[in-house]
Amino acid sequence: MQPFRSLTAIAAPLLRPNIDTDVIIPIQRLLGLGREGLGAYAFERLRADPHFVLNRPEYAHSAILLAGENFGCGSSREGAVWALMEMGVRCVIAPSFGDIFFANCFQNGLLPVRLPIEAIRRIAEETEAAPGNARTTVDLERQLVITPRGEEIPFSIDPRRREALLHGLDEIALTLRQSQAIAAWRERDRLARPWAWESVARPTGAEGCREGRPA
Repeated sequence: MQPFRSLTAIAAPLLRPNIDTDVIIPIQRLLGLGREGLGAYAFERLRADPHFVLNRPEYAHSAILLAGENFGCGSSREGAVWALMEMGVRCVIAPSFGDIFFANCFQNGLLPVRLPIEAIRRIAEETEAAPGNARTTVDLERQLVITPRGEEIPFSIDPRRREALLHGLDEIALTLRQSQAIAAWRERDRLARPWAWESVARPTGAEGCREGRPA
């Protein structure tokens, strides 16, 4: 997973509330496809409108998305995060997110930042004042969003998730970092409760049957 430390980019203002995962990527686009190529179908129905913000040349390659309340609500569709990342988005700033979408972001290296809607509107206004030129910075190390005009807005994030994103670690990689501690606990517990480990050492299958034990 690609680490996320600091990102400076154009922020596309898409402040509609309740954009669900089916709007982000239609389910039919996930059938028989992997992650690659999903970006071309992100927001497919909205892109049918020639005035849709992501159809504008100055926002076509935005790496930051400014969103409205409850972004990513709806079905538990990890493909929604894949589609956003395939189109180049690394950070979504919104007042609130769908819970499952929020968790899926951290599993894939996309940073979801919660800010009050008033702060997001200010960033959008500053961006629209200089379209194609205004840049927003999201600094995960300092936990700051820096607007195009230089205002620093702090945000909070779970320390464990922050650490994972900074180092590009998913849940499995985070667990493997504790492999020595896990192995030490197993040995201590094996000595303290040998009866609990009997089934672990017991032969299974044909070998267990030959010894008269159930397979």
